[in-house]
Amino acid sequence: MKLKSTRSTFYLFAAMVISSLVIGSYCKTQFVPVTVTTANATSTVVAKSKYAPVEVEMKLKKVSAHSWYAQGKAGIATDNAGFISNAGVIITDQGVVLFDALGTPSLAHKLVQKIKELTDKPIVKVVVSHYHADHIYGLQVFKELGAEIIAPEGVYEYIDSDAASSRLEERQFSLEPWVNENTKIIVPDRIIDKAEKFTVGDVSFSIEVIGSAHSDGDLTLLVETDRVLYTGDIIFERRIPFLGSKQTKHWLKTLQDMESLEIQALVPGHGPSAEKPLESITFTREYLAFLRNNMGDAIEEMIDFDEIYKQIDWTDYKNLPAFEETNRRNAFQVYLSMEAEGN
Repeated sequence: MKLKSTRSTFYLFAAMVISSLVIGSYCKTQFVPVTVTTANATSTVVAKSKYAPVEVEMKLKKVSAHSWYAQGKAGIATDNAGFISNAGVIITDQGVVLFDALGTPSLAHKLVQKIKELTDKPIVKVVVSHYHADHIYGLQVFKELGAEIIAPEGVYEYIDSDAASSRLEERQFSLEPWVNENTKIIVPDRIIDKAEKFTVGDVSFSIEVIGSAHSDGDLTLLVETDRVLYTGDIIFERRIPFLGSKQTKHWLKTLQDMESLEIQALVPGHGPSAEKPLESITFTREYLAFLRNNMGDAIEEMIDFDEIYKQIDWTDYKNLPAFEETNRRNAFQVYLSMEAEGN
């Protein structure tokens, strides 16, 4: 009787283990060791995270005393488990401020673990450069941790659009399981429409609202204490930028103003931090000015877009990354924006 009971217990235990392994593998659930203390003993058990694990490498790179960033990998939006954009991490003695939230909740969860390796301070704010999918799907992780979400005026143009819902549906397919039916677009706690300064602990910050530039609403974050500028996607380092908006006139003026800033480091929305920040700003400004000058002349002389595009000498830009994928579309956007400006 005792032997039978022992066998039953063993088979039950084995079934439970096998079932857990199968379910865990199928759902791609992350298992995290957790220490549990009881009245009689302390033991380690395995608890499940609701975020599917990502195997892609993530490191926090330091650019100044308080300022770090996680650099996304090169690739299209669905490459590298969605890890293609950057996130800024600013650590103060009273809490952590983030700039952007990465492209999946799983990536955001991994970022939290990386931050915990550097500090035990809570994440108190997330400043969002703009509402594009690769920068915002991680927001729900930080919202659950109690962080305040700050975004620029104009983001509701995206949040309330069919494009936002269709993009999320597409990413639930192309980035499953890291984006899934539990992923949602987080509404900001606060929308700002003008420049603003704030302080967290021993670090001072300033937000500059750019308006409609790369997206329907963009902003930048300057860590004043360190003179580090986080730009989002209005600066692309070492490649042709993506002009997502038609408002290039205001964008150009913003870049001109940026050139007068005294900054020690610049972290763009994609790619490595700029080794020479002023040169990165100047490159983007000169590219926009080049497009506007040529498209403006074409409109004034009533030249068709296809014709003027063939006539322009693209020598200074054609060998840069993303030229083939982006440049023609950029030029057409500027053409359209300057037509609208003239009406």
